[in-house]
Amino acid sequence: MRAFLEAVSAGLREFYVAPYRRAFARSAREEDDLFMLLVCSEGIGVPNPATAYTLELMPVMYDRYHDWHKRMGHEHSPLDSIQCC
Repeated sequence: MRAFLEAVSAGLREFYVAPYRRAFARSAREEDDLFMLLVCSEGIGVPNPATAYTLELMPVMYDRYHDWHKRMGHEHSPLDSIQCC
């Protein structure tokens, strides 16, 4: 009986989440893009008062940097200090 209820619960969850999956993914991608912009803003030329804190995040964000600048429409990295292409 418990397995049946878990299967019904999973089916209902899929039924209600499926129409919004693309919207959730787009929203998460836009949020990640904004965060990447905040982390890299000083290198792009936008003053950032939290530069001391965001510089610590650069090594973590470097793995996703190439995909980010491609999504933003840049052929090559807009930062002189980061050459990924």
